[in-house]
Amino acid sequence: MARRKGNAGSTESNPGTPHVLPRPDFAFSGEVGRTYVESDPPQFPQPVAAPEGAPNIVLLLIDDCGFGQYGTFGGGIPSPTMDKLAAEGLRFNRFHTTALCSPTRAALITGRNHHSASFAGITEVATGYDGYTCVLPKSCGTIGEVLRQNGYMTAWIGKNHNTPPWDTSQAGPFDRWANGLGFDYFYGFNAGDMNHWDPILYENRNLVPKSTDPDYHLTTDIADKAIAWVRQVKSIAASRPYMLYVATGATHAPHHIWSEWADKFKGQFDGGWDKYRELTLARQKKLGVVPKDTKLTTRSKGLPAWSSLNADQRRLYARMMEVFAGYAAHCDHELGRVVDACRALPGGENTIFIYIAGDNGASAEGGLEGSLCENLFFNGISEKWQDNIKVIDELGGPKHFNHFPSAWAHAMNTPFQWTKQVASHFGGTRNPMIISWPARIKDKGGLRNQFLHTIDLVPTLYELCGITAPRVLNGVDQKPIEGTSFAAALTDADAAETRKTQYFELGCNRGLYHDGWMASSPSFVPWDPNRANWSPDTAPWELYNIDEDFSQANDLAKRYPEKLRQLQDTWWVEAAKYHVLPLDWRGTERFNSEAMGRPSLVRGRDEITYYPGTIAVPDAASPPMLNKSWTITAEIDVPKGKAEGMIVTHGGLEGGYGLYLRDGRPTFVYNFLSQERTTFAAAQALPPGKTRLVVDFKYDGGGVGKGGSITLSANGKTLAKGRLERTVPAQFSLGEGLDIGMDIGSPIDFTYELPFAYTGSIKQVQIKLGKTDVAPKAKKAVVKKKALTRTAR
Repeated sequence: MARRKGNAGSTESNPGTPHVLPRPDFAFSGEVGRTYVESDPPQFPQPVAAPEGAPNIVLLLIDDCGFGQYGTFGGGIPSPTMDKLAAEGLRFNRFHTTALCSPTRAALITGRNHHSASFAGITEVATGYDGYTCVLPKSCGTIGEVLRQNGYMTAWIGKNHNTPPWDTSQAGPFDRWANGLGFDYFYGFNAGDMNHWDPILYENRNLVPKSTDPDYHLTTDIADKAIAWVRQVKSIAASRPYMLYVATGATHAPHHIWSEWADKFKGQFDGGWDKYRELTLARQKKLGVVPKDTKLTTRSKGLPAWSSLNADQRRLYARMMEVFAGYAAHCDHELGRVVDACRALPGGENTIFIYIAGDNGASAEGGLEGSLCENLFFNGISEKWQDNIKVIDELGGPKHFNHFPSAWAHAMNTPFQWTKQVASHFGGTRNPMIISWPARIKDKGGLRNQFLHTIDLVPTLYELCGITAPRVLNGVDQKPIEGTSFAAALTDADAAETRKTQYFELGCNRGLYHDGWMASSPSFVPWDPNRANWSPDTAPWELYNIDEDFSQANDLAKRYPEKLRQLQDTWWVEAAKYHVLPLDWRGTERFNSEAMGRPSLVRGRDEITYYPGTIAVPDAASPPMLNKSWTITAEIDVPKGKAEGMIVTHGGLEGGYGLYLRDGRPTFVYNFLSQERTTFAAAQALPPGKTRLVVDFKYDGGGVGKGGSITLSANGKTLAKGRLERTVPAQFSLGEGLDIGMDIGSPIDFTYELPFAYTGSIKQVQIKLGKTDVAPKAKKAVVKKKALTRTAR
């Protein structure tokens, strides 16, 4: 097949595929007479056909997974699916991500650097600069859209974290939902993470009803939908190739799994994270996925030694790791079902399977002591192991949004330093990748060590599929593809390395790779979202010769200061080129959409009225009720007989509130990040008939997360009152918003069964907002939060 060089070093394949998409409208090219008898035979516009022999593509992406997590790369968690693909394909041990999910995923589907694609961070921390808006530019067309317009059937199943949060409501717009980004079919969730027992899911644009399967689990559901889609489309259109992009919620928190899976690992992690790292490196050397002379890096600064823990801490943390291992093993198992189904279909041999174990390194967001509610991290609040051990037997179940301690994340990234978020070091950015293509790859079980980045995958697939990256897509001039094809490495282990330079930046963690050298400048520890003042000019830099030092164990900064200065200067050049600037080191406060000025469907409205049937309003489109006074007024009709159900709720398991009737009694629950569920309930049931139910909150003011007084009343009569001593400072929930008349997603407390639909009727629910009351000092600096104890559940 003819090849020719394209923009920015990319390879354009098959010059016959158009540079401008979509193709021009059909026009009859024959002679047209007065009648059909006098005219040339009719013609029809034919469906676009993919290039001859174009392969199917199955892209499997696991969330929050470390280099040393799964057995295929020496980890302690079995991965038979990955093993099988690696045995018949290739392992890549120098593949790199961006150190965070949304940025990696934007790079993965566009072939552009994450700042070029406006995804400097996750969507929930977007700011108003070119590289930071988290609004995917139309000039960065996705591989889904390009393949779709070149004859492919396309599906995206699982996690979508590339739609601006303010666009994820049923009001749209939908052009940046997965369907609008070039994927014919979507089934999954529009958030960074999701409850695996009670998820909020969409099929294309439609909300998916709660499953009635008592054994439901999100990972299994994702696999089922992927299998169903690919079987259906290949049954209908057997000759057309497809692209199936499966992005699991696992192994991101919450670590939700049945105890039977977790119990398979009982006792296997009792030796602790330091011993795990030693054993993993030994296995990695034996497997050949790291060089024999690879050194084990020192434990990252701030992480405790396993030997420093007491017996109860070890018992708790070992169980947290058992739960995670069961969760991760189950994920690989379910992806195996997808692989087997695709293999069994026509064209199975001509299918490229790409298995990427992680959009970043393993996550340290569980904090130093582990977590029962990951949302505490994003609100800048720590937890204590003494509280968490009380529910050790419930870990992985529906009552918690659990996450293991940071040191286990570090161990999952063996042999490297640091974890997710830390883009300066390979613990945050180096992830295993396996590529299998039975029809073409002959070096079964081979290893490839070319330095690669996520952006390199799109141009590689374009070359393998015979597709030209368009210069114009849907009327918009396209940015050059910034990745470079590594297609030659699939057939030649000694193929030249096509990526000579790559910058890294995430939350001011900075790195620069160039010709075998890596300059690294970490900024903040990833287990603490509270940030102090920082300067890019005084931040220390490290230097590594990674051709000789696979794990970044030997800092050569003092030995080669001129080399380090050269790479530092190059980093600033790359940063200016790819919209990395301005650097932004703020932490928790960037989660507050109102404070950041992100687009909103409700901002500027101090009175918002909702009507029955309004459900699954995402958090970003829900009323901003943090750090201010507010009033909820619900006009309802109380039925005769059984009067119960949710009237209005915002959030769920990991934080928020709910106003409902139980046994006819009005009840208001404020869920402070799973630590306290303060409840205000009427002593007696309401009589049947029309009722004006009011919850009034008066905020104390003086900063973020302060307390206030609550009054619950009906038809002007006070039913219950009291105080909230503290309130959620930054965000109610991670993936759940507002519902009227029922509870979609996870419950606000555990006194009712979902969906807890209201048995009466609701005329309307009005929410009236006061002004945000934040002390001036809190606007400029993050307010430090002391560790809080859980007093009620």
